[in-house]
Parts: sequence; structure tokens; C-alpha cells
Amino acid sequence: MQDHDDAPVESTTDRLVEFAHALREHGLPVGTDDVLAFCEAAATLGPRDPEDLFWAGRSTLVHRRDHLPVYDEVFRRFFLHLRPPKGPEPVPEQPVPQGTTGVLNVPDNEPGEQTDDEQPLLLGLQASGVEVNRTKRFAECTDAELAAVRRTINRIRLQPPMRRTRRMRTDPTGSRLDVRRMTRNEMRVGDRSPRLPFMDRKQRARPLVLLLDVSGSMSDHSRNLLQFAYSMRRAAQKVEVFCFGTRLTRITKLLDRRHPDAAMRRAAEEVNDWDGGTRIGAALDEFVRTWGRRGISRGAIVVICSDGLDRGNPKQLADAIERLERLSHRIIWVNPLAADTPDGIPNTLAMAIASPHVDRVESAHDLDSLEAFAAGLAHVG
Repeated sequence: MQDHDDAPVESTTDRLVEFAHALREHGLPVGTDDVLAFCEAAATLGPRDPEDLFWAGRSTLVHRRDHLPVYDEVFRRFFLHLRPPKGPEPVPEQPVPQGTTGVLNVPDNEPGEQTDDEQPLLLGLQASGVEVNRTKRFAECTDAELAAVRRTINRIRLQPPMRRTRRMRTDPTGSRLDVRRMTRNEMRVGDRSPRLPFMDRKQRARPLVLLLDVSGSMSDHSRNLLQFAYSMRRAAQKVEVFCFGTRLTRITKLLDRRHPDAAMRRAAEEVNDWDGGTRIGAALDEFVRTWGRRGISRGAIVVICSDGLDRGNPKQLADAIERLERLSHRIIWVNPLAADTPDGIPNTLAMAIASPHVDRVESAHDLDSLEAFAAGLAHVG
């Protein structure tokens, strides 16, 4: 005897497959593997919630940014109007106005409650109700404001620091004359006046090492700095990311995820001392002994993100930061407390020990200072 519980599952699966076919009719390259992944994601999240269904399809069926408007429009027609789209109708791609974010417009009422003027939920690119105050300290932001800040950090266009190599390349604005190329061109052109070719040194991305303090005193800033590290890792592959509290943890490979939320979740699961104590000297000593000697910090720009509130051994910190200075190209200390002092150096024991070996001290306590730090990082190399 056939089980009647299978019928809703089959109809739901058919509905999801029809939605994938509708996307294909509108020009989206949706493969069979994408459809299977979409059905599996919908089964895991549950097909009853339209928001979960929307994000499940958007993360599995869309592979290019310019396909997002098409997906949003087809989803509205297919699910929210309760009818499939008829034929491959052209979907207009409307420009997204400034100040909008790719988040859902969540209603104010609690789940299950209904209001008299309740409108159908519109999914897709909607204007966020949270205004980002660029000069508000991270420690004073609400959870909604911090979420908006992290989305803004993810959109920062980061340029890695560059270094000049010994190899030369053709450059019309270079300062050195390419005699060999000029001789070849002169033999080739005959009576015509040859052009003077110039050249300059090639540039390569300089290695960047981020050491993020995830102790309890940095809880208001650690997740934002981790989001910044994820964006920097996406911008340049020569980026190493470590977290430390009472121990050092390398999370570089964990940030190689397509979606930032998945990367943040994997990193939080790997770091066991999150929101714990702080031993900066022990963490730097482990980094120098284990990773610095392997060449990770050689010629690199090392960015230490910490408030300097240390409970470790001061002598161990002094020895470790001195060895790190000899191995690295530059050391930048990002301290959220730097904005509260006139000279930009917080009055802590760790900062007093490390400041003679640090090239620059940045604050990065709000969105403006973090963007200024990201813009200036490209010119450090």
C-alpha cells in the first residue's frame, strides 16, 4: 500500500524542478547538479518559509552577479504570485539604487502575527532599514547596525600592498631606457625615426599576515576584523590569517569559502579560545617559531589587531616582537583604543613594549577608520 505522506514531497520536488526550468527559459545556465543541490537545500531548510527557499535557490542556482535580477524577478512571479511564468518573457534588469543591500525586507511583526495592512513579502534587493553611521564606534553599535557594517566591509574594494621586483618590464612611463628594444626597433624601421622605449621594474603583491585578537576584550571588534580579513583574502591570495587569544590558530584555508557567513562559521568553530583570555607574547612567539621561520613573514607586512590588554609574560612579548621585526618588512598594529589617546598609542603595557618595533599604529574603531586603513594599506609596500 502506498504511503500517502509521499505525495506532498513529490509535489514539492516537482514544483522546485519547474522553478529551475523557468530559470532556464529566462536564460540562466542551471544544470542538473544545481537542481539537485537546490532540492537538497530546500529539504534541509524546509520549503514552507519563502525566505529560506529564496536564499536556498539563490545560493545554488545563481553563479553570476548579473543573473541576480533575473532570478529575483522569476522567483517573485513563480512563488509569490502562485503561478509559474508563461514562456521565456524578457525580464528587465533594473538598476539597484544607492543605499540598497542584498538583504530581505523583514516585517516588523513577529512570526505568526498578522496586521490589517499586511503586504506580501517581496524578496530580493530591498532597501535596508538600518542606516550605517560611519563614525559610530563598533562597541556602541547594535546587532542590526553591526550586520550592516559587515555587509559594507564585504563591499570594500581592497588592493593588496605591492613590492618592486628585480625583473624589468616595458613601461611607457618608466625611468630607464630599454637599449636592447631600441636597437631592435631601429634595425627594423629603417629610415623612420625610432620611438624610445622605456622600462621599469615589475610589481608583485607583497605577502600580508593578519594576526587577529579574538579575546573577550576584543569581542566588539573581532568579528568585524575577521570580515575584513575575509575580504582581504578574497582580494589577494598572498594573505595569511591567524586568530589568537590564549593560543594561536591558523584559519587561512577556512576563509576560502564563497559565502562569508559560511567562512565566519567555520572559523568560529575552529578557534576554541574565542572570547577568552589574552596572551599576546605567547601567540607571537608561537607564530615566529612555527610559521615565521618557514618564510611566511619574510618580507611580509604583519598586521596585529589587538587592544593590547595582555595577561601574558612581558619579556616573552618583547623577545617575540623583536624577532618578528627582523623577519617582516613592516609591522602595523591595529588598536581600537588608539582613537582615545592624543598621540595614538594606548597606555597599556603591551603597547609600551611593542611600540618601538611597530611602524604604524591604526585605530580602525569605526567604519571610516577601517576604510582609511584599507586604503592606506596598498601604499605600505
